Amino acid sequence: MKKIAKLFTAIAVVFTAFSCADLDIDNDGRVAMQDIFGRYERTVSYYSNCINYMPKVSLDYGTSVMPFLASFCDEAHDASDAQSGIVSDWYKGYTTPEYNPMTSYCMDPWSHYFEGIRRCNTFLININDPKVATYHFDVVEKNGWIAQVRVARAFYYLQLVKLYGGVPLMDTPYEVTHDFSSDRRATFEECADFIISECEEALKTAESEGSTVGFRWQIDDGQRGQLTRAVAYAIESETALYAASPLFNGGGNSSYTWEKAAQITKNALDQCLSHGLELYSIVPDPTLAQNVYENYFITRSDPSRSMDKETILESTKRLAIWKYAGTPMQEGMELAGSCPSQELVDCYEMIDGTQPILGYQDAEHLRPILNTASSYDPEYPYENRDPRFYASIYYNGATRYLDNTAKKVETYVGGNCGISEKVTDVRYTRTGYYLRKYNNYKSNTSTSADGFVRIFRLAELYLNFAEAAYQSAGPDVEVSGMTAREAVNKVRERVGMPALPEGLTKDQFEIRYRNERRVELAFEGHRYFDVRRWKILSETDGFVTGMKITRSGNGFSYERIKLPSRSTSAEKYLLYPIKQSEVSKMQKFTGENWQNPNW
Repeated sequence: MKKIAKLFTAIAVVFTAFSCADLDIDNDGRVAMQDIFGRYERTVSYYSNCINYMPKVSLDYGTSVMPFLASFCDEAHDASDAQSGIVSDWYKGYTTPEYNPMTSYCMDPWSHYFEGIRRCNTFLININDPKVATYHFDVVEKNGWIAQVRVARAFYYLQLVKLYGGVPLMDTPYEVTHDFSSDRRATFEECADFIISECEEALKTAESEGSTVGFRWQIDDGQRGQLTRAVAYAIESETALYAASPLFNGGGNSSYTWEKAAQITKNALDQCLSHGLELYSIVPDPTLAQNVYENYFITRSDPSRSMDKETILESTKRLAIWKYAGTPMQEGMELAGSCPSQELVDCYEMIDGTQPILGYQDAEHLRPILNTASSYDPEYPYENRDPRFYASIYYNGATRYLDNTAKKVETYVGGNCGISEKVTDVRYTRTGYYLRKYNNYKSNTSTSADGFVRIFRLAELYLNFAEAAYQSAGPDVEVSGMTAREAVNKVRERVGMPALPEGLTKDQFEIRYRNERRVELAFEGHRYFDVRRWKILSETDGFVTGMKITRSGNGFSYERIKLPSRSTSAEKYLLYPIKQSEVSKMQKFTGENWQNPNW
């Protein structure tokens, strides 16, 4: 693969790491590396560049960001579906091995992460070569850099395998003379082994708490962007969970059993808890946020964990919900963007813990099966719901503060935020709902105050453990001192939801668990991957529904509506296609077809 050859050429590393003015030296790879690693400030710059490939999740689908994934699964339907572009092309199934809307309108993860891996490989080879790294580095600081770069490399590989499945493993820079005919695409299990071993090697680095350098649990607020030991454990947890999941476990033949995933995740969870991480619990000023959950997502993490002790790693780009997934009553708002689906709304339990909707009587989800044991009233569908519903979704009658003045969100036909009869009007919802999560009411054209997507947080570790534990032992059997049910209840307790009861069967618990994961992690990028690794994509992503509300006097009537079908629920969409040009090159070198199934 010629592109990968370029990415892993040591000489190319030098001239992408610094400007020409910074490296006014002969064009010799070895000399250039000595000039970098023989000087402290240039080594620091190279190390910083290695860990600078973390995802920048955003709603403005630019070339340097990761897409906000809610609109690309059953969490939401994008109001721009009738416009040409990434959303329309994705829904219509225009994806091919040569054209993927997700990688064409946003960054190409294959190139992006392999470039990051190449930089990491170059750093790790040279920092450990005494003939190249001639500067007398502080040992604790140097070992901290090495550990963080290993963790970064593991993270980049995790993102690649989540999207593509197994990928080629490269842990050293490719020379110009590299023989590409010897390359092969590793299995998912092999990649998982490498990712976890990288994290374990990093975690062997001595802790240096109390220092301003090294590989630590807690960093200073001014060191935002450095990777902590908690990140390594979070990577191990997610990697093991995915490796044990149906999509990647080789039909049950992988060494990554649910038991193994439970052990790895419980260790990660225990380590994080013993080092001061805990679920966010700061009760907000009611004029700022309705509850703890809402407050968490409009508050930026503080790496020193003086307030936010839950966040492990967050996106490096602030969201602009008010502008790109906002309500049309907001001045400067441009797009309704990711409009929450009715299916997601149906997932939020009543405050007493009962599920209002048990399923659907029809294939188009227009006739819900109401839970007669629940207090749900279809005439007042938004009353007495899980607090996370009010923190995540603007619905008809929700309060929206503008310039410190409380206003009602009117999503009924003809209301200030109602469904537009013109599908080309991208400022109005297509589902009858708007996104609230991450949105700080203080955000406007002059103030950027919305939140950041959490890449890893403690609640995910609880849920990861719960999944592996119930799959391996059942809901109520202790695994390393905790049951799956207890782990889920920790997350529910934080928001004031009642505990799941004892005695659920494995199948019953699975329904409750998957619903809990969907609600707790909504709009954080997990659902897109969850429905794939569980291999239920054909059940979830064919279409979504919304709620068309009509006002009649002082009351409202509610009509469920089906949004246009999507072509992204076919089995081939379980994984991204690899660019066919790259596949063809590799097939020429190795004689093997690297393309993913059905592409």
